[in-house]
Amino acid sequence: MTRTDRAARSVAAPPGAVYAALLDRAALESWLPPDGMRGRVEHWDPRPGGGFRMVLTHLDASDAPGKSSDATDVVDVGFAELVPAVRVVQRAVFASDDPAYAGTMTMTWDLAGTATGTEVTVTATDVPPGIDQADHEAGIASSLAHLATYVES
Repeated sequence: MTRTDRAARSVAAPPGAVYAALLDRAALESWLPPDGMRGRVEHWDPRPGGGFRMVLTHLDASDAPGKSSDATDVVDVGFAELVPAVRVVQRAVFASDDPAYAGTMTMTWDLAGTATGTEVTVTATDVPPGIDQADHEAGIASSLAHLATYVES
């Protein structure tokens, strides 16, 4: 059985600015890591069929061990679809020896213009069973809060 996790947030910025933040390496390193983590992009190829590798480091790994090592989550992300100012679809694979994190998770970032900015909805499908749903949705919400701060400043 597949699992779907979701989170959404309204941001006071136009869809084009949000889309740009999804496809800018330095921006992504700044806002994507959820609270308690920092991120580093190791390679970057922002085009359909391209992608990136992100290394997320837990600032305190004692209460949240990493998927790839004691302190890190390493994820290879491919861009499956890029629709300017509308949608970014990513295919994410965790570098892990633990079969609980195996498989390809699809992350869809939908951007809908509103009177005050953009409604950003993130839908994660085929989430590996080793990822706790409540923690995952809280992490996505944290990333969305950071995205809002980034694009609204």
